Amino acid sequence: MIDPSQTHQEIQLWLQGIYETLSISPDTQRRLSQPKLTIHTHIPLRRDDGSLQFFSAWRVQYDDTRGPTKGGIRFHPSVCSSGVSNLSFWMTIKCAVMNLPFGGAKGGICVDPKTLSRLELERLSRGYIRSICDIIGPERDIPAPDLNTNPLIMGWMADEYAQIQRRQAPAVITGKPLGLGGSHGRTSATGYGALQVLNQWCQRHAKKPQQTTVAVQGFGNAGYYFARRAHEMGYGVVAISDSHNAIYSASGIDPQTVWDQKQQKRKLGESIYCTTPVCETEAVEVLSKEQLLELPVDIMVLAAMENAITTDNACRVKAPLILEIANGPVTTKAEEILLEHGTTILPDVLVNAGGVTVSHLEWVQNRIGEYWDEIAVEKRLLQRMEREARNCFELAEAQKCTLRQAAYMQGIKRIAQAMDQRGTQDYFAM
Repeated sequence: MIDPSQTHQEIQLWLQGIYETLSISPDTQRRLSQPKLTIHTHIPLRRDDGSLQFFSAWRVQYDDTRGPTKGGIRFHPSVCSSGVSNLSFWMTIKCAVMNLPFGGAKGGICVDPKTLSRLELERLSRGYIRSICDIIGPERDIPAPDLNTNPLIMGWMADEYAQIQRRQAPAVITGKPLGLGGSHGRTSATGYGALQVLNQWCQRHAKKPQQTTVAVQGFGNAGYYFARRAHEMGYGVVAISDSHNAIYSASGIDPQTVWDQKQQKRKLGESIYCTTPVCETEAVEVLSKEQLLELPVDIMVLAAMENAITTDNACRVKAPLILEIANGPVTTKAEEILLEHGTTILPDVLVNAGGVTVSHLEWVQNRIGEYWDEIAVEKRLLQRMEREARNCFELAEAQKCTLRQAAYMQGIKRIAQAMDQRGTQDYFAM
């Protein structure tokens, strides 16, 4: 396990090159070096057997210079203060990369949700909102789903906030069920947005989907929707993994079939999470999760968790292109190794921004009281992803830098402009 606090230090050190290239003011550098607000709370949960248990939880609002903060809530045993802080920083950059009127935030509870009953999960979700209700709101901080959270949980949270405030405020939470003010296209947005970035890159490099093989690490919503649409467009999806194992077929895999089989393994009344292996069929070869990362495919899609590729396995990655759908799936040191081997990395702050982009659209719909169909939402999503991806690609070519450096330049330049317009040391020292 990589120490998240060390990762943050490495990120800040890496950012110095970006700051120098853009001539970022010292004031902006100081503002971006630490979060604006961190809340650490302990949520009491009455278990079904009557026992009382407390769970540590956090909400971090990193920066709100460009608008109310925005970011997901994750339920996972690895959730910790420094990890949530890192994720909130990435959200700050991501929103600016996409030119959305948001700052960045993140939240989470240190819990294995698969050990909770549905009633316990609902009580914990509502308890989280009670613990942070005074620092969130449509104009202040707007949570959304993340790892192990989904529309059902977002619906519970939005309802709890409405009860506390004694008013309807659907714009406080995005990623909600449609009946509670959610948006068409939100669940598939991260996967579809990531594919749009990949399509843009392939077009610029004359790569045809029919001649391109893809391995997908992580088969939650993002990985599934990406893989399904990629398969429909002609990409050769040859490998898929989930938290249990991986499957491989050189002749290709139909992600929809795999997804259907995965869903059928769920047993009614056990949990709202899937706990079975990704697929059990004789038509494919079963691999370990680690072996999938070493396959000789054209594109390695990382859609699971952070730190999937580290210094321990970076030298064994054979794919010439990595698509980061997960947050921080490649460590800083591992990226250095990959770049030395000529690997191209399409960075997370651009690739997985489809989710927050449609969250913005949901927030807008909630505020104006007018709702769009899935076609209209997807059109807006793909237009923004195409525009901002093109900007990043052109900036990387102009600056002769990596795509991650270009994405950070694009985001930080927009943040710095907003910060500087509030006044800097140079202005006040005159």
